[in-house]
Amino acid sequence: MMKKIERQTPDLTQENVERLSELFPGVMTEAFDAEGNLRHVVDFDVLRDLLSDDAVEGRRERYQFTWPGKAKARLEARMPTSKTMLPCPEKSVDWDTTQNLYIEGDNLEALKIMRETYAGKVKLIYIDPPYNTGHDFIYDDDFAQTRAEYDAESGDFDERGGRLVANLEGNGRFHSDWCSMMYPRLMLARDLLSSDGAIFISMSDAESVNLRKMCSELFGDSCFVANITWQNNTSPRNDAKGITYTTDNIVGYSKCPDWQPRRLPRTDDMDARYESPDGDPQPWTSSPYHAPSAKTHRGMVYAVQHPFTGNLIYPPKGRCWSREQKKVLELMQEWAPYELRTLDDAAERAGICGVGIADMPDIQAVMLSVPLDEANECATTRMEQGNWPEFYFTGNGSGGLRVKKHLDLTQGKVPATLWSAVEVGTNTEATNAMKALFDGSMPFDTPKPVRLMDRILTIASDPDSLVLDFFSGSASMAHAVIAKNAEDGGNRQFILVQIPEETSGEYATLCEVGEERIRRAGAKIVSEVEEANGQLKIDEQPKPVPDVGFRVLRVDDSVLKDTFATPAETQQAFLFDFVDNLEDGATGLDLLFQVLPKFRIEYSANIEKRDIGGNAVFDVNKGQLLACFDSDVSTEAITAIAKEQPLYAVFRDTSFSDDSAVANLEELFKTFSPDTIRRVI
Repeated sequence: MMKKIERQTPDLTQENVERLSELFPGVMTEAFDAEGNLRHVVDFDVLRDLLSDDAVEGRRERYQFTWPGKAKARLEARMPTSKTMLPCPEKSVDWDTTQNLYIEGDNLEALKIMRETYAGKVKLIYIDPPYNTGHDFIYDDDFAQTRAEYDAESGDFDERGGRLVANLEGNGRFHSDWCSMMYPRLMLARDLLSSDGAIFISMSDAESVNLRKMCSELFGDSCFVANITWQNNTSPRNDAKGITYTTDNIVGYSKCPDWQPRRLPRTDDMDARYESPDGDPQPWTSSPYHAPSAKTHRGMVYAVQHPFTGNLIYPPKGRCWSREQKKVLELMQEWAPYELRTLDDAAERAGICGVGIADMPDIQAVMLSVPLDEANECATTRMEQGNWPEFYFTGNGSGGLRVKKHLDLTQGKVPATLWSAVEVGTNTEATNAMKALFDGSMPFDTPKPVRLMDRILTIASDPDSLVLDFFSGSASMAHAVIAKNAEDGGNRQFILVQIPEETSGEYATLCEVGEERIRRAGAKIVSEVEEANGQLKIDEQPKPVPDVGFRVLRVDDSVLKDTFATPAETQQAFLFDFVDNLEDGATGLDLLFQVLPKFRIEYSANIEKRDIGGNAVFDVNKGQLLACFDSDVSTEAITAIAKEQPLYAVFRDTSFSDDSAVANLEELFKTFSPDTIRRVI
């Protein structure tokens, strides 16, 4: 019997229980659930005994971050959903060819659905979630509490009803609501990140501390990347109370502790510090010849004799040579003949290292092997030749020892935690750009500048990365991804998620604003690329036109009826409703998008509708999946599908008149394609 495709996403709690049972079989027991059914559960007392290294009884104090509703928020992330993604080709751009997605709906449901397909595939997540302004949120997670509920759960009142904690206008209830809204979304976001991925979150001061604590709990302290300060405003309000805000926070965390950002492009100011006073064909700048940690690198503390003055040169106190002795001797030989020689200088070297003389190893000095006047003559001649060695002497030879550090154009600028308005733009710049794109109107109040998004893409994405923004707002990230691909020829793909929040302007919902922005920004960028290509010389390669399309999907109820009902819930009059398990109006494309996640096939997959044996068949990714949802599938069609040997094949229950027809399908596939995985819905 072919397996049926489940209507809802997996139960993550049950998955975790199964993993625990594999590791610790002894912690499993049985208990009755709320419906009176016997099920396997974890005995947490036994598990605690197995994992504890002491015998302390009762509840122990420990460092933790919590709030009323945290347990419920954690549970919510693990709860399965029966929602699905329904395709909206009529809203899309380049439906058949684009790799980008725009998802309309609650991002919590969207993330749960996406987890089946995109777990471990997203390189970069950027979100700009709603800031806590002391009001309830539009995300209806059933987390929001009334003040009375919050007081009761948080213990803000004593047994007589007296208040224990002052509950001012900005009370903790809204912090709790905000944390409960964010926590399950961050849990799911971590699952979506690839092993070398990172998440960056824009946040105001109101919740940045709580955000850090949640992320440290979910991602780990060692995966903290940075708390970036973005100068979002260069015209502070002079009538603001207290100290006016001109910055915002961007909190970054990685999936793995060893994550490193990519470097930023070099600037003219950086390159201007490099020159060539000695005629070196490669510009260079001067650097110290010493490094820290002399105490732990005592073997790299020794004397080097100056070829011009004959003085002994030692690293400064607490410092050691930045090159091993063999390399130092080799470099000094370029100035004059040198040799290694033992000196009675243990006290000098011990003072530099900050240890006793007895703790110093016997290290020889790098000394001239010829008289000073002969060495001076050699060194002067070498100085006059130009293009000096890596170790050189300032003051035309009479000064101190320095190291030449050559300009390496492949080494960009290391990102810093301060992002200035000059570098990445401001809120005003984002507003003006939005107005220009929408012919002077402003359909969204708080867009982020494209240059800010570009900075994040530069340091945290590759040319072929998958980028996710599940609080997409005005779709600044999509705009930036298209622009970045146009700039470097990349093939980054974006997935945007936005709840269809109502707006008061020309566009009914924020989704309509975002979708229209992508259309306009994409058309503008394509025009710019084509114009630039038209001005190229004959031997210059044209830039590829980036993917400016997007498939619109909508988070909605499953197109499969819920046929799982107990006898007590079933009425004979309604039995005929379950003869066909599809909801009214469901299309074949709707069904296809319902089943794609079950095979971990991405929603951007290539989809072709074909006629095979007289039946309509969806061909996904050139034979990866063949799906036929016709109510009556012919033997000829089944035979032809089997002969194509797809990896997966899907049919409807109602495609077969009886059990013999199903048995016939099984036999045909065993004959022509036994390795094909067959499923029915």
